[in-house]
Amino acid sequence: MNHTDLLTTPLFDLHTERGGKMVPFAGYAMPVQYPLGIMKEHLHTRDAAGLFDVSHMGQALLRLKTGLGDDDAHQKIAKAIETLVPGEIVKLKKGGLRYSVLLNANGGVLDDLMITRPFEEERQGELYLVVNAATKADDFALLNEKLAGLADLIELKDNALIALQGPKAAAVLEGVVSGVSTQTFMTARTYEWEGHQLAVSRSGYTGEDGFEISVPSSGARQFAESLLASDDVEPIGLGARDSLRLEAGLCLYGHDMTPETTPVQGNISFAIGKRRRAEGGFPGADQILRELAEGATKVRVGLKPEGRAPAREGVEIMSADGMQIGQITSGGFGPSAEGPIAMGYVDRDHSATGTKVHLSIRGKLQPASVVDMPFVPHRYYRG
Repeated sequence: MNHTDLLTTPLFDLHTERGGKMVPFAGYAMPVQYPLGIMKEHLHTRDAAGLFDVSHMGQALLRLKTGLGDDDAHQKIAKAIETLVPGEIVKLKKGGLRYSVLLNANGGVLDDLMITRPFEEERQGELYLVVNAATKADDFALLNEKLAGLADLIELKDNALIALQGPKAAAVLEGVVSGVSTQTFMTARTYEWEGHQLAVSRSGYTGEDGFEISVPSSGARQFAESLLASDDVEPIGLGARDSLRLEAGLCLYGHDMTPETTPVQGNISFAIGKRRRAEGGFPGADQILRELAEGATKVRVGLKPEGRAPAREGVEIMSADGMQIGQITSGGFGPSAEGPIAMGYVDRDHSATGTKVHLSIRGKLQPASVVDMPFVPHRYYRG
């Protein structure tokens, strides 16, 4: 495969040396799997710990132009970004992070992102953002345009991002970076390691306990190898990352959420803060608040096909009487769920758990049921 037209991450050589099968993804050469194979990589992450290179994602600091270092500074930067997202950022505690979404004027999702308030006093008035790879240029352009004059957006182009996920992730990382195991889910701290500053959040995209670690590119390979030195850690590619997040019922932007879907339709209303529901003040607020009050006309649901054939993205969802009521946005085989699973959008009248539907797969109608998500329980560490 010719990688010359693709961007690479600081761990590219590590992937190829370990037998990673490299594929194009969001403009980058990324490993889709290793010799272990997608199924075993998936199960290893659920049983022990998996290491993921997510350095293709966009990392940036949003920083007030003046007046850093106190709670007033945080209030200003939080209120600024709240003009673009529906999350509760003002009340975010020091060292806390929040999942949210950038919205367009119709309440459609432009991207989902993680927003972190730094723990350190001197960094109040700053927010650390992680956005999706395929949309990072548009996201950063939007932030620069809308918040010009108030804040500077500083892209962290010289930082890699590594995720360590699974029930043994905390023990492994604690052996390398002392103190991380006391962090709880959705908190972030900074640590010194081998002369490098690490930003460590207890979060991830698998439904498992785990961490995402921002590390300077110059130390990324050494840091990854220090984690891979443990027998409990295997490198994991995009294939297992996708099946893990699907089992966890988590959205993939551009598939399960788009500019044409709102957070209410996407079944991620938890991303809309309580105060924000009362006050509004974010793009598309009228539409989103109306859907919260009255219900959306369509909604993302979990689906469990009968039999063993997986239903992939694009498959039509049919009612019991043969009418098309929606479409699958993500689907495949769930190794831990031990069968095919899917998620997609259906009209509101067919969204209740237990509703019987049919999936049109290669011209045949396959029975399926609407089910609750996640397909496997989340195991986040809440202390």
